[in-house]
Amino acid sequence: MYSAIAVYLMAFFAYCMEWTFGSSGTVAKRSADLTVEVLEPAAAEGAGGGVALAERPVVVLRDGADTGAGAEDEGNVAGGSERADRIGRVAVSLTVLAFLLHAGSVLTRGISVERAPWGNMYEFSTSVALMVVTAFLALLWKYPVRWLGLFVTLPVLTTLGVAVTVLYTDSEQLVPALDSYWLWIHVASAIVSFGAFHIGALASILFLFKQRYERRQADPADTKRGRFDDQLARLPSASSLDKTAYRVNAIIFPLWTFAIVCGAIWAENAWGRYWGWDPKEVWSFITWVAYAAYLHARATAGWKGSKAAVVSLVAFSCFLFNYYGVNIFVNGLHSYAGV
Repeated sequence: MYSAIAVYLMAFFAYCMEWTFGSSGTVAKRSADLTVEVLEPAAAEGAGGGVALAERPVVVLRDGADTGAGAEDEGNVAGGSERADRIGRVAVSLTVLAFLLHAGSVLTRGISVERAPWGNMYEFSTSVALMVVTAFLALLWKYPVRWLGLFVTLPVLTTLGVAVTVLYTDSEQLVPALDSYWLWIHVASAIVSFGAFHIGALASILFLFKQRYERRQADPADTKRGRFDDQLARLPSASSLDKTAYRVNAIIFPLWTFAIVCGAIWAENAWGRYWGWDPKEVWSFITWVAYAAYLHARATAGWKGSKAAVVSLVAFSCFLFNYYGVNIFVNGLHSYAGV
């Protein structure tokens, strides 16, 4: 696991360098002369067709010129965009290498005890981090979302750092309540859901920053330059980030529902009841309600933008508390933290 962390750290620094030097694939405003932004859907020419995850912003300038997602960054030094692109490719390669090392560590942990490696918080945390990277690489395979690498590797490094320093426990056999085939179904579904909700939360956070940036750029009276304007300019449009968060959360929500239902069935087999108001059960339901409210507001009330992003982040905060807070600080039937 330590070797995976080291390579993730190198990938993180490589993504930072790519953002520093700029990118030939920037997807937002390049000039302070921005007056209006028109969004054009970018078709994804994949094996199955479909529509790309992000929209292509077309920036209309006061002098009549426009620039799109493939426009050259005239502010860069000669060769700067090419250099950034090479660094970005190296960052992706390092991410893949770290992913393989990470997956090998999780796999060998399971082999060493001849069970699924999800018996305590250390094992669950490393598996969730692995799923976050898996989701990122899966998106990257189909969509041009390399810009997300910086924001994926940082929480992954944080999660793994906490796992190896605070949550680590020696591999042991499962407690009797966990020794069931439902472990593969219920916990695996929760891990995939947790990893995907991470991506949705990242998109919501980036949306809030990008929306504020676009509003400042659209205001001709606001001539103050922000510290991170160059970095924010390289993100997809706020509208695209908002849609990305919604799509990820909408796709994974049924799996989270399935995980809760499976947990109830497993509870009946293990403890003789489907629901017992255990803290983990309560907070799992609260998390489900929060995400259901988010999706319902988007689908029926037409909530978009900052209000929807805030609800999404509240739901993800419930998920985080359900994992870290309940497992560590609250006693219950699901107290398997091992710390």
